[in-house]
Amino acid sequence: MHVVVVADTYPPLRSSGAVQLRDLASELVLQGHEPTVIVPGGEQEVPWKIERANGVTILRCRTPSTKDVGYVRRTFNELRLPYAMLRAVRKSSLCNERWDGVIWYSPSIFLAPIVRALRRENRCKSYLILRDIFPDWAVDMGLMKTGIAYLFFKLIERTQYAVADIVGVQTQGNLAYMCDWAKRPGRRLEVLHNWLAAAPNTGCSVCIAKGKLAGRKIFVYAGNMGVAQGMDILIDLAARMRDRRDVGFLFVGRGSEAGRLKALTELRGLDNTEFHDEIDPSEIPGLLAQCHVGVVTLDPRHKTHNIPGKFLTYMQAGLPVLARINPGNDLERLINEERLGRVCTGGDVALLQQLADQLLANPEELSGAGERGRRAWKRLFAPSIAMKQIVSALSRDRYANDRSTAVAGENEIVRRL
Repeated sequence: MHVVVVADTYPPLRSSGAVQLRDLASELVLQGHEPTVIVPGGEQEVPWKIERANGVTILRCRTPSTKDVGYVRRTFNELRLPYAMLRAVRKSSLCNERWDGVIWYSPSIFLAPIVRALRRENRCKSYLILRDIFPDWAVDMGLMKTGIAYLFFKLIERTQYAVADIVGVQTQGNLAYMCDWAKRPGRRLEVLHNWLAAAPNTGCSVCIAKGKLAGRKIFVYAGNMGVAQGMDILIDLAARMRDRRDVGFLFVGRGSEAGRLKALTELRGLDNTEFHDEIDPSEIPGLLAQCHVGVVTLDPRHKTHNIPGKFLTYMQAGLPVLARINPGNDLERLINEERLGRVCTGGDVALLQQLADQLLANPEELSGAGERGRRAWKRLFAPSIAMKQIVSALSRDRYANDRSTAVAGENEIVRRL
């Protein structure tokens, strides 16, 4: 299939979404397809530019900046973004390309206009990879009230769903959120697990052996440090375990809360924690090879289900997991059923410490959970599984659509005769 992938993030950006989309495009090539990726290029000098890497065609479009800007400006620029991308496509050397399907990734929720145009012009189906239930999660977190702003974003969200033919949510628990949408004829709703490609250990710029945590058992948190993660409990956990000189807490990443969390550890005089800025995704295997337990935390106020990208990196690296997540999250069942570590819900730091101590007390369980994680990653979260599912869904709908068009044409000929 000749498919087009539309998103608002892609390498060289380092977000988990960018890594997922890189792995998606690479896997499409490996499976014999021809992917074109259309992404914002920010305020680049030229209206559009084309790159080709490992069989993937990448069209970078000049667009308003939506990263690292204020909320009001970001929202305004997000509204303009899909139209700027579509304008660049039509001016580019790809303007006469024809695609067999459109794959798009949310977040962002603002990409519907360009997807609608590509879907209509190519008479093909679209597959929405839905990873973020916005704006509802922001309301759950207390970041937004159910006022005018919420209604505005709900309108954008509904527009997004109206353009999709197939929606893939990341866990079974999120199917209920989309059940009304799926009742319309011609729509398909399914679970599409996250994915992560295998990556070699090529070393890492973070060397634990040369820092203050040298020689300790390392609990590592590698990823975004924002409000949605609710990471204060990890600082409380480090404070409760400060007397254990064999344990350290390593935080690697960026986010709106990173600076505050680091300052909080300094204020509390915690010498068992260490912070590092975001590193390139290629360094993650080298980082995790130096660690012993991978940490996941999600604010307990969340009501939707989420399997963070960092969780997949821990599984791939063979690290057992210590997780504090929101009640009812499908991730709890996954960790318990696959025996990947320890998990709790809510905000009880004493319970979290108890679970951490249990992991450390049993070295055989640590290694066993890590090996089970590797096997579960290969079975559930390999890119080949997700890409076959997406292509199958698009192909099935494509052929059904072709057949219905052919039948309609035959009926028209019969009527005229």
